[in-house]
Amino acid sequence: MTVTTQQPGTTSGIGVLDKASILLDMVAKGPASLAQLVDGSGYTRPTVHRIARGMESLGLFARDIRGRFVLGPRLGTMAVEVQHSRLVSAAPPVLADLHTLTGFDAHLLRRRGAVQICLGTFTGTVQGREWLPVGTARSLKAGPVAQVLLAWEEPEQLYEGLRGARFTAAQLSLVRRRGWAYGPDSMAPQSVSLAVPVRAMGRQVVAALSLTGPRPRMPAAPDRLLLGAMVDAANELGDMRMDTAPVLRAHSR
Repeated sequence: MTVTTQQPGTTSGIGVLDKASILLDMVAKGPASLAQLVDGSGYTRPTVHRIARGMESLGLFARDIRGRFVLGPRLGTMAVEVQHSRLVSAAPPVLADLHTLTGFDAHLLRRRGAVQICLGTFTGTVQGREWLPVGTARSLKAGPVAQVLLAWEEPEQLYEGLRGARFTAAQLSLVRRRGWAYGPDSMAPQSVSLAVPVRAMGRQVVAALSLTGPRPRMPAAPDRLLLGAMVDAANELGDMRMDTAPVLRAHSR
């Protein structure tokens, strides 16, 4: 590993922060042992050890099974929060276009603990139709949006999410296979919702995009046009392209 140097203008002038930044850049490129960090940074072993262990205690670094330093969980959490902030600003025009195209209420929701929170909404003006204001918190125990927000979680999170839920592990497995959830929305009586994941940061699910409409107007099952519109909108909100083929093949079976 070669010696890593900061680019001009990227230093803070605070020695320990600049050293930590160099180590962070190195670990961001892949797992690195203490020896590799010493060789690559040009700093002494005690200095690298002290800074790397400090970053590990703060959750900025973690260790893999070989004891090498890798990016820590705190960085992932911070990145998710940045993504959510970006979604809030990006959502309005995408939701408006989706509503215009389909005629159904469009919502963007994220998971926070045991609830789902509305990040964006665009609804019609028909009196009596559900309106889900931004910031509204709803249960994560029922409905297609809850299924999408939980389906791709780690096993421990799935276990906690399924406790008291109105859906099963088998239903979440089906959501993962086909890439969407469809059914009654328990928070909107006599309504049906279609939900798809919004992905970012290496395919991580960061939010759920949903369409909700009165039961008589919603199809018995989502068709290709509806799914295509949803996937396109989710792609636009996310920072990567999703593979639409599995979604459409799953529905066609």
